[in-house]
Amino acid sequence: MKRAFSMPGFAIGFCMAIVFVAAALLSFFWTPYATDGVDIVNKLRPPAAGNWFGTDQYGRDILSMLMVGARTSIAVAVVAVGIGMGLGVPLGLAAAAQKGSLIDEILMRGNDLVFAFPALLIAILITAVFGPSAVNAIIAIGIFNIPVFARLSRGAALSLWTRDFVLSARVAGKGALRISVEHILPNITNLLIVQGTIQFSLGILAEAALSYIGLGAQPPMPSWGRMLADSQTMISFAPHLALFPGAAIVLTVLGLNLMGDALRDLFDPKINRER
Repeated sequence: MKRAFSMPGFAIGFCMAIVFVAAALLSFFWTPYATDGVDIVNKLRPPAAGNWFGTDQYGRDILSMLMVGARTSIAVAVVAVGIGMGLGVPLGLAAAAQKGSLIDEILMRGNDLVFAFPALLIAILITAVFGPSAVNAIIAIGIFNIPVFARLSRGAALSLWTRDFVLSARVAGKGALRISVEHILPNITNLLIVQGTIQFSLGILAEAALSYIGLGAQPPMPSWGRMLADSQTMISFAPHLALFPGAAIVLTVLGLNLMGDALRDLFDPKINRER
């Protein structure tokens, strides 16, 4: 952690991301105003002392909406990345352990099939059957993350199966499953952490995109993407409606990407040797 925080990119990205995580956690207990009320008298107020980020077309406080929206975006991204990592990593390790076998071919061709359908298209297919909701957005993004982690795990594991310590474990009588869990997985954890950080930022973007077209979290649950969608017809006379949710998405994703890039450099032995 000391080495990580000594890197400007990680420190800046961490500070940017922690602000939104703290806002999401705080929204469970307190927000400046309620997000489910309507106050037409104070609608479309510009940023002022009473409402730091102004109000929307229904008179709701935008800062309060952003705080609760952060909770939605982070929850969707965390669960979706958890699904992708929880299913993709075991599949990738299994494919690497059975390289060249029928199991390897089936798993990798299945990954190719999922890659052929973007997260947005998967979400449309799911919501066409079950209806739009945050849960269906999580499922769609999670399904798209599975082949990402499967490919990464397989590629990293294949480079380790020929190493001496793995050969020694095989000579000692350990099976493929035990070797994958005890020797392969600990040595690819760094790569998974970096990829998880990147996929987390992409998950927030995907959730915002799905909510923007009406396939994500549904009213009255606030969502950054839907806030942008609602503001597009009023941006000429109330630009703050789009400015603040757009800035929230940009800064959160930027912070996570800075952290991911810094972690990649930190865990890359080639870069460390050059330093």
